[in-house]
Amino acid sequence: MTAHVLTLSCADRIGIVAAVSGHLAGIDGFILDSQQYADLDAGRFFLRVEFRGAGPAFPAAADALRAGFAPVAGRFGCDWSITPRDARMRIVIAVSKGSHCLNDLLHRWKTGDLPVEIVGVVSNHETLRALTEWHGVPFHHLPIVDGDRAAQEAAMLAVVRDGQADLLVLARYMQVLGPDLSAALAGRCINIHHSFLPSFKGARPYARAHDRGVKLIGATAHYVTGDLDEGPIIEQAVERVDHRDTEADLIRIGRDVEAQVLARAVRWAAERRVFLNGHRTVVFR
Repeated sequence: MTAHVLTLSCADRIGIVAAVSGHLAGIDGFILDSQQYADLDAGRFFLRVEFRGAGPAFPAAADALRAGFAPVAGRFGCDWSITPRDARMRIVIAVSKGSHCLNDLLHRWKTGDLPVEIVGVVSNHETLRALTEWHGVPFHHLPIVDGDRAAQEAAMLAVVRDGQADLLVLARYMQVLGPDLSAALAGRCINIHHSFLPSFKGARPYARAHDRGVKLIGATAHYVTGDLDEGPIIEQAVERVDHRDTEADLIRIGRDVEAQVLARAVRWAAERRVFLNGHRTVVFR
């Protein structure tokens, strides 16, 4: 039988887990995996359960499964969803000229390692058209014409909507999203940047980091908000460097870390493992 993923978040109170597990037992649901977290400071509760049918009472249709759970969710005021585990999240990737993150995502997707459906790539440059189309993915060149950023971002949002995409992934897209686009994609847009921020903002961060003699470099994947590079963090990683590493070494190492961190963040989002929790996230790894 098809496995499903139930996710929910709500104000914390006694009886949530008992109600969920009791409901699943009552419809012959067999729990495969369950993770939960209570944020005592915020008073919020988060739950992710994978389950499948194990008897005749289990609903055959997904709509019936959701309808049956709705009273439980309503009792606790939950934000919730039930999704088939093999349902692939649809994503659009935004890039500029750097290929390392895009190439990594396309390769993981093409080999079946990344459980998403890439429905398009948008870019303000033509540089990565050949790479994208070689993988059989539509490429949308959306330059900023005469400084009209609003029109360009409206076209980008149209690509997301027309592709029925659940997520926009900024894979080294070297433009700052405007407030309207950030708001329209709240909780649905992931960015990757080097972890020097805020210490080394602006141009040539690796050169300035090298000049300062840093010993750790890394990357951060986060949700995009109206505050530049300050959205809720999903994943981070670092690599140790030393005095022997040149600026070119730092760039090479940093690109590898960026690609790995972004791929993990996209995978966890696609597997419904990431929950927004104010300015933070809960990630059931």
